[in-house]
Amino acid sequence: MKDKVIVITGAGGVLCSTIAKAYAKQGAKVALLDLKLESAQAVADEIIKEGGIARAYAVNCLEKSTMEEARVKINSQLGKCDILVNGAGGNHPKGTTTNEYFDSADVDDETKISFFDLDEKGVDFVFKLNFLATFLTTQVFAKDMIGRGGNIINISSMNAFRPLTKIPAYSGAKASVSNFTQWLAVHFAGEGIRVNAIAPGFFVTNQNRALLFDDKGNPTARTQKILAGTPMRRFGEAEELIGTMMWLSDNGASGFVTGVVIPIDGGFSAYSGV
Repeated sequence: MKDKVIVITGAGGVLCSTIAKAYAKQGAKVALLDLKLESAQAVADEIIKEGGIARAYAVNCLEKSTMEEARVKINSQLGKCDILVNGAGGNHPKGTTTNEYFDSADVDDETKISFFDLDEKGVDFVFKLNFLATFLTTQVFAKDMIGRGGNIINISSMNAFRPLTKIPAYSGAKASVSNFTQWLAVHFAGEGIRVNAIAPGFFVTNQNRALLFDDKGNPTARTQKILAGTPMRRFGEAEELIGTMMWLSDNGASGFVTGVVIPIDGGFSAYSGV
C-alpha cells in the first residue's frame, strides 16, 4: 500500500473510517470523502496525528460535479486514484415497514407503515444513496485507472444475499451493488482494473445503534434475533473487515480475484436456523 492513493467515500462512518486508518498505517495516501466535512476531517486529523497522510473532502456522492471537483484536488494534492472504496450508503425510514410480516390491520393504522404505505421517494432515495452513488463515484474515479490499472472495492451487505425483514428498499439496493460489482469486473477486466466487494453482516454503526440497543444500552428484540441467527453469537468489530480489504487491495495476493462479493458475517449466511 506504500504511496498508493486510496479514495474512500462515506469515510466519516464507523466502518470506512476504520478502513481508512488501516490503509494509512500501511503507508497509503488516503482521500476521505464524506457529505459531512467535519466527520471526514476528524478521521484525517487522527491519521495525520499518527504520522499518516490524509485529506478530507466534502462530497455529495449523488452530485457528480462535486466528485469531479474533488478528483481534481486529489490528483493535485495526493495523486491519481489507485484504489477506490465505495462506502457511501444507508437506509431511510420511509423505505422501511413497521412489522416483519404483513398485518391487514396495519393498513388503517396511522402509527404503522405497511408495505402499501412505503413512500416511493424514500425507496428512490435508498436506491440512489447505495447504487447510484456507487455508480457515479466509479464513473469519476475509475478514469484515473484507465491505462494504468487499479482496484475498486464496493461495500455491499449481507442483506444482498438474504433480504432482511422490514427493509425491502435497502436489501434491494445492496443487491444491485453486488450485481454492479460483477458487471464492472467483467467490463474493466481488459484494463487491469479489478472490482470486488465485501458484504458485512451485522456491525454496530452510528446508523443502526438505536435499532440494536435501547436508551439504556440493552439489546433490543431485533438484536436478539440477529444474534440467534449468527453462529458466532456476536456483532462484528470494524477491525475485522481489514484483513479482507487488504487482501483484495493487494495485487500480489489477490491478483486473479475479480467479480466476487465476500461475506464477513460471523456465519450468518451459512446458518439455516435449524
